[in-house]
Formats: sequence, structure tokens, C-alpha cells
Amino acid sequence: MTTNSPTVAVLGTGIMGTPMARNLVRAGLAVSVWNRSRAKAEPLAADGARVAGGPAEAVRGAGVVLTMLHDAEAVLDVMRQAAPGLEPGAVWVQSTTAGLDALDDFAAFAAEQRITFVDAPVLGTKAPAEAGALTVLAAGPEAVRSSLAPVFEAIGSRTVWLDGEGAASRLKLVLNSWVLTVTHGTAEALALAKGLGVEAADFLDAVAGGPLDMGYLRAKAGLVLKDALTPPSFATTTAEKDARLIVAAGERAGVRMDVAAAGAERFRRAVAQGHGEEDMAASYFASFTP
Repeated sequence: MTTNSPTVAVLGTGIMGTPMARNLVRAGLAVSVWNRSRAKAEPLAADGARVAGGPAEAVRGAGVVLTMLHDAEAVLDVMRQAAPGLEPGAVWVQSTTAGLDALDDFAAFAAEQRITFVDAPVLGTKAPAEAGALTVLAAGPEAVRSSLAPVFEAIGSRTVWLDGEGAASRLKLVLNSWVLTVTHGTAEALALAKGLGVEAADFLDAVAGGPLDMGYLRAKAGLVLKDALTPPSFATTTAEKDARLIVAAGERAGVRMDVAAAGAERFRRAVAQGHGEEDMAASYFASFTP
């Protein structure tokens, strides 16, 4: 274990939580993990993590608790289960994309439990998580920032500290609105190409190297064209959830998010067609009647 580094409990070992926990272990930190489906957490034992039978067991003795779960409801449910094991003064790093409405509930829970809440969603999907190259967006007290450095350095290549309650979650929603817009744009362009009898390669060649080209277009188009949507780097079900959080945040701010709302509906159709656990590039299939 690295000297003066905290023990970390990771609650949620799915697409993102698993590589994050693995990189924490590789950085020399003591790590305990828990997942609702224990089978998803078990492989981390071979890396050196302690697999706990429940949230309270996982957080016992941990100076840092990192949550990477599906949504705000799951986060609060799991943290309430963890409450009996929480160490007074522990730092709760909340990395789930949970939207804005839950932030007050998170802060209230942290105050009740006498732990410090840090709003810390991450930018990046499966591959950056595996490489320890996430961008950590963090908002929290100055007093805990230095103690979290070993944690954030293990899971990410960059940490952006922001001032103000909820600042990190607000920025994450703005970033995700762009990510999802590009994903749908790629999906619809490929679908239209198919419908019009245009070769996808001709579309990609036409934009190559110009201002309309981008790495994300290439990445998502490749997944569709190579039928490589599983395992997902970002699941369609999760993308639908995030799209709805973006729409809700816009409503709170008096901003109409028409593209995000339409995108959420595309994801819903793709999920209904059976593509929920595939990569969100499966938005492509929402363009066609099954």
C-alpha cells in the first residue's frame, strides 16, 4: 500500500467501476469492492481487491468511498445500506452521473453521517477507464483535495477541480449533451446512408481530415459498421438515463433541450428493440422499424 494513501471502497463494479477499482489496486491502494451482483465483483479479487458481501462491510475502515452506480436512486439506496459501516470523517466521492435533482439529498445524507461529500463524475467510457485516463470533474472542500490526489491520479489522467455546489455535475451534463449529440449524429448519418444506398465508406472518406471529421465519429461508426456493439463502452440504457437527466437539467434552467429529448426517445426505441445492453451507438437501429 502506498504510504499515506487512503483505503478506498468502490461501490458498483460495472463497466466503469471495475476498471476504476483495478487501477486503484494497481496504484498500491487498499481497495474493497461491492456490487449488487457479486459475480461482477469477484474477478477483482485476483487483482488484490477485497470483495465484500454488502455495502456496510465494504466501507468499514475506508477513508474514501467511491460510488459508481446506475442512477441517483441506486446511489442513495446503496449508501443507506452502507451507513452502519461508514467511518466518521470519510470522504464520499460520488462519480455516478446522477443529475442535479439528487444533489441536495446527497449532501443531506453526508451531513447526517458526518462524512464529506465530493461531487466527482468522470468524463470517459470503458477504454479510458481501463487505461486510467479518465478526466475527473470534482467539486468539494479544499481540505480534502490533497488526500484525494492518489485516488484521482489512479483512475484518471486529469482532475478538474471546480468551485460551487454541483459544479462538477453541471459540467458533466453539458459534456454528455455533446457526447450524445455526436453519437446520434453519427447513427443517423449512417442510417440515412444505408437508406439512400450510399456507401458508409464514401461518407467517411468525404469528411476525412476536414473540420467535419472527428475521432468520436470514427469510433462510433466503426462499432456500427463492424457489428461490434458488445461489450459496450457506454450502454444504451445508461445513455437513455443520461439523456433524460440532461433534459431535466435544461428544464430547471429554463433551457429547451430539443435534441437531447429526441435523442432520449431514440435510445428508448433502441432499448425496446433489444439493444439496451449494447453500446449507445445502437441509436442507429432506432432509425429503422423492426
